[in-house]
Amino acid sequence: MSDTFEFIDAEYADEKSLPNSYAPTVVSMCSWLRVSRSGFYEWRGRPESATAQRREALKRAVTVSFKESDGTYGYRRIHADLAAQGIAGGLELVRSIMRELGLQPCQPRPWRHCLTEADDQAPPIPDLVNRDFTAKAPGQKMVGDITYIETWQGWLYLATVIDCHTKAVVGWAMDDNYKTPLITAAITMAARNSILAPDAIFHTDRGSNYTSRSFAKALRKLKIRHSVGRTGICYDNAMAESFFAALKNERVHRTEYPTREHARRDIARYIELRYNSRRRHSGIGYRTPNQVHAEYMNLQLAA
Repeated sequence: MSDTFEFIDAEYADEKSLPNSYAPTVVSMCSWLRVSRSGFYEWRGRPESATAQRREALKRAVTVSFKESDGTYGYRRIHADLAAQGIAGGLELVRSIMRELGLQPCQPRPWRHCLTEADDQAPPIPDLVNRDFTAKAPGQKMVGDITYIETWQGWLYLATVIDCHTKAVVGWAMDDNYKTPLITAAITMAARNSILAPDAIFHTDRGSNYTSRSFAKALRKLKIRHSVGRTGICYDNAMAESFFAALKNERVHRTEYPTREHARRDIARYIELRYNSRRRHSGIGYRTPNQVHAEYMNLQLAA
């Protein structure tokens, strides 16, 4: 009988977050399961049930995971985090516990990318990606973009290169301007950090620096094919902009940078020590970019 009461107790706890029209009452569940309501409440008044003990343990685990994410994880990432640790708990149960504990991840601000300055005189460059931001292996396909970070000294510009297989930021550069040397430094770092496929693609927007002759020369030297999306269509480079949204939401908008150097160090730490190493990415099954890369390399060694 205690198993039945535990089931009712757990279901009632999970369903409290649902609209009243959907949440079953204790009376209804006791009736459906043919147990007495008084017996359930008598059982509930005894020393803490096994279900309640498990729920309290799960609360502690959820709280630890949320704090370790610096308050950035929602219930899906926390559920994946717990599962990776071998801690059982349904997705909706984790969601219910987070609501109960008042754990709300930081919310993104409205954000609009506005650095693209198209060059009408630029030579024609094809779109080799067509919004397909997947790749079968690291080093086959990369995306890049530029964003800006406010500091008390003025703007700091960040150029990134992201691998489409691992979702890792494999190249990045920062400076007080967003001229061509900035993006050249980022793609050069990516080439140095990655084993590029012979037909590797680098996809960007049609900004004048990305379509410049000097950048085309840098890509030819690295034996990388250039791909660009359409002017003003953010979806054509959505994966690159998705990283900036995460960076702004999880880090930049939650701090102040007195100097560009302060911002540079903080953003470098976020990229290398959090985003690539620890942050679970929904696009790769809630694994981390470094984990995906390691799994790919292990498969190559085993083949």
